[in-house]
Amino acid sequence: MSPISAVAEPGVCSPAAPYLEKLNEAQRAAVEHGVGAGASPGGPLLVIAGAGSGKTNTLAHRVAHLLVKGADPRRLLLLTFSRRAAEDMTRRATRIAAQALGTRADLAQALTWTGTFHAVGARLLREYAESIGLSPAFTIHDREDCADLMNVVRHELGLSAKERRFPQKGTCLAIYSRVVNTGAKLSAVLEQAFPWCREWANDLRALFAAYVAAKQAQNVLDYDDLLLYWSRMAAEPAIAAELSQRFDHVLVDEYQDTNRLQAAILLSMKPDGRGLTVVGDDAQSIYSFRGATVRNILDFPAHFTPVAARVTLERNYRSTEPILAASNAVIGLASERFTKDLWTDKASAQRPRLVSVAGEVEQARYVVEAVLQARETGMKLKAQAVLFRAAHHSAALELELARRNIPFVKFGGLRFLDSIHVKDVLAVLRWAQNPRDRVAGFRVLQLISGVGPATAARVLDAVAASGALAALRDYEPPARAAGDWPAFSALVETVGAGLTPWPAEFEQVRRWYEPHLERNHDDALTRHADILQMERLAATFPTRERFLTELTLDPPDATSGESGVPLVDEDYLILSTIHSAKGQEWRNVFVLNGVDGCIPSDLGTGSQEEIEEERRLLYVAMTRAKEDLHIVVPQRFYVHNQNALGDRHVWASRTRFIPESLLPLFDAQAWPNVAPVSPPTPTGLAAAAKARIDIAAQLKAMWD
Repeated sequence: MSPISAVAEPGVCSPAAPYLEKLNEAQRAAVEHGVGAGASPGGPLLVIAGAGSGKTNTLAHRVAHLLVKGADPRRLLLLTFSRRAAEDMTRRATRIAAQALGTRADLAQALTWTGTFHAVGARLLREYAESIGLSPAFTIHDREDCADLMNVVRHELGLSAKERRFPQKGTCLAIYSRVVNTGAKLSAVLEQAFPWCREWANDLRALFAAYVAAKQAQNVLDYDDLLLYWSRMAAEPAIAAELSQRFDHVLVDEYQDTNRLQAAILLSMKPDGRGLTVVGDDAQSIYSFRGATVRNILDFPAHFTPVAARVTLERNYRSTEPILAASNAVIGLASERFTKDLWTDKASAQRPRLVSVAGEVEQARYVVEAVLQARETGMKLKAQAVLFRAAHHSAALELELARRNIPFVKFGGLRFLDSIHVKDVLAVLRWAQNPRDRVAGFRVLQLISGVGPATAARVLDAVAASGALAALRDYEPPARAAGDWPAFSALVETVGAGLTPWPAEFEQVRRWYEPHLERNHDDALTRHADILQMERLAATFPTRERFLTELTLDPPDATSGESGVPLVDEDYLILSTIHSAKGQEWRNVFVLNGVDGCIPSDLGTGSQEEIEEERRLLYVAMTRAKEDLHIVVPQRFYVHNQNALGDRHVWASRTRFIPESLLPLFDAQAWPNVAPVSPPTPTGLAAAAKARIDIAAQLKAMWD
């Protein structure tokens, strides 16, 4: 794809202010574009930021530049994909601006609208709740809670009693989420991503309509609702105009990771693009399974008249020249992209290694030997990473690491919200916040000895009938629960009424929960440490509502041993899926299974769009390396239980993304002494309620 427009050519930038002097010319062009007197908003800007090109630094300087030029920080909206990224961006930008202005004013406190799409969406929905048919006291379900609610509805509709096995709750939720986030028809989603569920299309429509109704009845939202309601709200001309006037500048990080709803929100808020800046890299768009689409960034310039200006950041500060040359060549074969060629002044004689091994066992041995050899030269284990397309690809390596007593961390360990004990405590707070939340109440009630599912359901019915948690006082519990009931009902009612100031009420819940923790878990001491850390975290939030919202949308990692992080080793090797590695960098990187069937995955070759995303995955993996890159190519795999074929060896061919023409860019070698086989032709599997805005009716209509 040829460039749409250029913001600045080299050599045309005006003399830099001191705080901009360390930026290169392309970065400065991105920072200064359209910033007029008083920081009045200019036209739309797309910043194509190549891997390792200083994207975060550039965006932080643009925010700071706006503040220095007089932008009102309260009228600036910064959207990211993680709370940590938002906090880092805010910290950097305010430090730069404060130094430039020579003031100690706490600008970070004034930048009140920074955060993830979901977190900002939750704030706006609470503000506009009365106008869109919502109660401001809504609670937000995480994925597991949503799956539980989906399962309850699935059972109530009799779908779990079908003669042929109906899709499980997790699959149903995944289908629902894909439809909402992509805007595709249910039939198309089933055909493309869940073909084994096609026969259930009509039942799924009924299930999803009932699921939406259940959420509305219980005053709960899921992750997808935060974007869906926001997009429907922003589509209303009056509210869209108000939102547009509310924010002079809207800046978006990682725009290539946005889905259809997120792009629609931005275009509704800034239809002419004035004050809108998006930053991203089409070559790193790898999250289609979450509903993200590369079309958002590729089509962004053409949404506006005149087309959006574009700056391309091509200087790479991370990798050596040979690594970049190979990475550029791999992505250069993409069928559609914004043209860019990363360059660096980091010279090196070491080309990326393309290592042939006999099989998965030899692959694991090679990686371990190379890791230990690098460690002997002074490179810490934590400076090295092993990346793979799918989590199970590292199984043989994990066994070898364990055998050799080499500590490692596999990214994707348990989060806070995945831990039973943490979900228990949060459920108490959520139910107190919203008595209509049956999923939270159902979980809390069954913590009490003697209360089972049937009793819990009857209690919830009593609370729903009375409309208040005070109904717990009058409920006659089972005999085994009678001793615990008075303290329990008093706790929930007290917290629900807000009689104890936050965060002291968290301590009340924690003290009530501790005996149940000890009764239900053998490792209560370890789990108790998580609860105490969560209590300290709660103290950093001004209200219970903010705490529950933020923790649900962007939870921290678990601190217990269950998280998978070594507790006794200060150094450890990093194992990670490529998806989890995006945004990270290491001195020494190994990419496992550089063969067709793994990269690209057989399940990712059903269409040209899927194949192109698989190519981008390899590019992301390669550009994580700073000094040394190893792509390992096993010649065969041992495949288990392949229907009538049974257990068998499968011969593999080098990934199609590194064709013969690119081999001169790699250092091809065999380990230990394996003669490479000629690759066969690659194959893959073909495979809210008022007239103001009736969002509830719109959502139900999606499934009619």
